[in-house]
Amino acid sequence: MTKSLGVLCLMSTALVPAMFGASVYDYSMKNIDGKSVALSSFKGKILLVVNVASKCGFTPQYTGLEALYEKYKGQGFVIAGFPANNFMAQEPGTDEEIKTFCSSKYNVTFPMFSKISVKGDDKAPLYQFLTDPAANPTTGGEIKWNFTKFLVDRKGNIVKRFEPNITPEQMDAAIADALK
Repeated sequence: MTKSLGVLCLMSTALVPAMFGASVYDYSMKNIDGKSVALSSFKGKILLVVNVASKCGFTPQYTGLEALYEKYKGQGFVIAGFPANNFMAQEPGTDEEIKTFCSSKYNVTFPMFSKISVKGDDKAPLYQFLTDPAANPTTGGEIKWNFTKFLVDRKGNIVKRFEPNITPEQMDAAIADALK
C-alpha cells in the first residue's frame, strides 16, 4: 500500500506541469487595455515577471524597472508587470487608473497587464504555475509581497526569483548574464 501511495505521489508530481503548463509561454493574459496577450509572444526574449502595486513601499521600484527595460530591451529583454491587490489593498485602482499612474508618475513603457490575484483561492493560473514548488522547485513558493520578480529565460524556464527587497539595480548582473 505504501508503494502504491508513493507511485501515486510521483505520478501527481509528474502531472503538475501538464496541469499548469510547462512554461510561462503556455499562458495568455489580458493586458492593461483588456486585450488578450499570449505570453508565447515573448519567446526568445528574457522576461521579468513582476507583481506590482501603486501604494506600496516598494512602488518606487518602477523607476529601476523602467531603467532596466530601457537599458536591455534592445537586447531582447522585456518586463511584464502584473498589478495585484493581495497585500494590504495596495493596488485598489482600476486598470485605467493603474495605467495612468504608471505612465504619469513613473513613465512606465514596459508591458503592463490587467490586475490579477497572485495568491489565495482566486490566484491567476500563471501565478499558480510560477509559485508551484512541484513545477518550479528552486523558485516556487507563495508570493510574500508586492514586487516579487521571476526571471525567465528565452525558452520560458524560470531561472531566478527575486524577493521584493531585491531592487532592480541589484538584478542588473543577473539580467545581463541571462541575455548572453
